[in-house]
Amino acid sequence: MATGNEPTTVLATPNIALVKYWGRRDSRLNLPTNSSISITLGEGLSTRTSVLLTNRIRNDTLYINGERHRLGTAKDEKFFYIGRVLDELKRMDGTKKRMLVVTENNYPTGAGLASSAAGAAALIHAASEALGLNLDAKEMSRVARLVSGSGCRSLFGGFAIWHMGKEADGRDSYAEQLYAPEHWPDIVDIVAIVDRGRKPVSTSEGHERTRASSNLYKYRADHAEERSMRLMDALKHRDFESMAHITMRDSNSMHACCLDSYPPINYLNDDSVRIMRAVHMLNDAHGEMVAAYTFDAGPNAHVITTRRNAERVMAALKDSLGKRAELMLLGQGSGPRILGAKESLIDMERLRPVAHE
Repeated sequence: MATGNEPTTVLATPNIALVKYWGRRDSRLNLPTNSSISITLGEGLSTRTSVLLTNRIRNDTLYINGERHRLGTAKDEKFFYIGRVLDELKRMDGTKKRMLVVTENNYPTGAGLASSAAGAAALIHAASEALGLNLDAKEMSRVARLVSGSGCRSLFGGFAIWHMGKEADGRDSYAEQLYAPEHWPDIVDIVAIVDRGRKPVSTSEGHERTRASSNLYKYRADHAEERSMRLMDALKHRDFESMAHITMRDSNSMHACCLDSYPPINYLNDDSVRIMRAVHMLNDAHGEMVAAYTFDAGPNAHVITTRRNAERVMAALKDSLGKRAELMLLGQGSGPRILGAKESLIDMERLRPVAHE
């Protein structure tokens, strides 16, 4: 049984998928139509989450960047599922205490930078620890998947795979680490933030609309599964040329399916296109792959490169984008970590987020 006397605080980071999860065969269980492979990013982008078990509040409550939400209500699907997952975790522990969750991102939310992935990983890790459940990372990934599909991959450092699974109940749909950061430490990610605004079509809606209306989508799943197999081989042999080709083709495939949806979904903007052109021009100029772009559901880019080429890739992006983009160089992350009591986000006297100056 968990005591809940003090908050448990966890820091987690987002991941960027090189072969992407897009479209669900079961929306309720967040079961994907293909496996996906990602890089967990370093702590330049991060989510911090504090979880407290207490009898001093009436309902499970969540604060995201200072905004209060009541969990377990059907008004908002995302918060309904978070509440349902936390209820299940509490049943596993046998506690009847309520849960106070406070989470903060140090980067834009809802802008296609996987804030939900980092948030889900931090939440499930912190809740499991607060409840004393001793869940291993594989089991936590199954739970995190229900909050945010891609969140299951952020529970692991380095390169991770989310297995699509075949079972209807989702028990074989989980994530695991392929390689720790030490396997290929030369790989880095240049994040190009070109728009901090919230995207007009949510990821959840994008999944559903694409699967329901895109003619191209029916071909994507088989190709994505085959790309995952080839990417695993490229990672094993640290073959940047193959990894770069696979990464860009898969990103293009996902966004083509989005545009083929009806009404069409266009997550990219003019600066996104400039980045794509800059990367291809750079690769052509060097006669080999030195960089690969990939975009999640938003206009902000991840440009994968190596430490030895990072400076020239940064220069090419600056030449293309001028001052319109914020560029950030990130290494690979090691997965979630528990923080000390002084880093808690919960004001224990008021049971509210800690006030920041």
